[in-house]
Amino acid sequence: MPAIVNQLKSMEIPGEYGNWITAIQDRIQFYKGNDAFFQTKKDQHNSTVYRSNMPPGPFMAKDPKCIVLLDAKSFPILFDVSRVEKKDVFTGTYMPSTSLTGGYRMLSYLDPSEEKHTQVKTLLFRLLASRKHHVIPEFRKAYNTLFENMELEIAKDGKSDFNAGNDQQGFEFACTSFFGVSPSSTDLGTSGPDKAAFWLVFHLHPLVSIGLPTFLEELFLHTFPLPPIFAKPSYNSLYSYFSSGATHALDVAESLGLSREEACHNLLFATVFNTYGGIKILFPGIMKCLAEADKSLHSRLASEIRREVKLEGGKVTMAAIEKMELTKSVVYEALRIDPPVKFQYGKAKVDMTIDSHDARYDVKKGEMLFGYQPFATKDERVFENADKFVGDRFVGEEGKKLLKYVVWSNGPETEDTTVANKQCAGKNFVVLVGRLLVVEFFLKYDTFTGETASTIAGLTVNVTSVTKATS
Repeated sequence: MPAIVNQLKSMEIPGEYGNWITAIQDRIQFYKGNDAFFQTKKDQHNSTVYRSNMPPGPFMAKDPKCIVLLDAKSFPILFDVSRVEKKDVFTGTYMPSTSLTGGYRMLSYLDPSEEKHTQVKTLLFRLLASRKHHVIPEFRKAYNTLFENMELEIAKDGKSDFNAGNDQQGFEFACTSFFGVSPSSTDLGTSGPDKAAFWLVFHLHPLVSIGLPTFLEELFLHTFPLPPIFAKPSYNSLYSYFSSGATHALDVAESLGLSREEACHNLLFATVFNTYGGIKILFPGIMKCLAEADKSLHSRLASEIRREVKLEGGKVTMAAIEKMELTKSVVYEALRIDPPVKFQYGKAKVDMTIDSHDARYDVKKGEMLFGYQPFATKDERVFENADKFVGDRFVGEEGKKLLKYVVWSNGPETEDTTVANKQCAGKNFVVLVGRLLVVEFFLKYDTFTGETASTIAGLTVNVTSVTKATS
């Protein structure tokens, strides 16, 4: 008998865009809560693929109309650069002024078809390769300082603000590991994290709520871009550090055909926006997952980590980390359940069809596609107990098969980042530093307790107690 092939039914993409008033209404609902916004429309249309306006919309975006993708089957179309263009869609339906980045379009906004994309991404690959031996020692130095301060704060106040320490040490680590020059030892001092955060606001304010009354946020944050000139002093201070501290990388950039100025702006963006910005989000996320997990997971992690480090003569090495299967799984699971970059965009290069689990949809050339990653990576058709943090989810052969659905890096975890795709240049670096956080923590402590809260500023974590390592 011939094999039976399950054919997906072709359907019209549900949903309508309406007019500019509808777009503003969608925007207001979006800022009240992302998950609720997408779930409501998913339920309304009984579909994980539908049409919707996406912020910021009128009058900041040229066109807020998007096709929304919410499941693990349709989402990967956003990685296929043969069918989807990634030019100027990093922040979605609008693009921040290049005045915020020295007048240059940064790597994140370049399509792989552009020559500059190859040049800049190659620069980042070479930077990461040349500094790989500095990552572990610089991380240990920075985060041992964080943990020492954390213990003092717990003893004094009964709790320690992990986010505050992470902001300071994360910035110090990222810059020093990449360039060998501690920002705190330069004119930048300890002001780097504050200057970076202020500059980031000018990029992202159309996509966030800070808790003001709706009419004030609509007027001052979501309708018109904030004047870049106000961010210039902070940016100039950051640029001064990179122009003097990244001289070797800038020499490499010239050999690749990039000007030192354009390369310096890209190095700043990659370090501050991508790397440091990712650490600000990812590390509290990992700590939250661990704080809420069963304490038996802490015990298993401590045992695994200490065993492998002991076998390496008491040293934290790449060889030891690669053997820590549970530690790796915990980081992958944190990246799955709360990916640092939640939104992905791409514009259809050609007429195409997109499949969800349940239907097939026609998409026209030029239409904007939008994927909300937290729904795609918590797809119940793929993951059992999808909304629950399961620390050992990716342990063993069956667990490894699920890694292709971990797509935080703008591509599957099972694939490599190259100059030909838009997968994060620092994909392996991010996973490594996530593991290093877990390793360093459980080398020092057997277990801990913490309080977590979702605020307007994002996830906050307070460590309320730690039990020092007994073995």
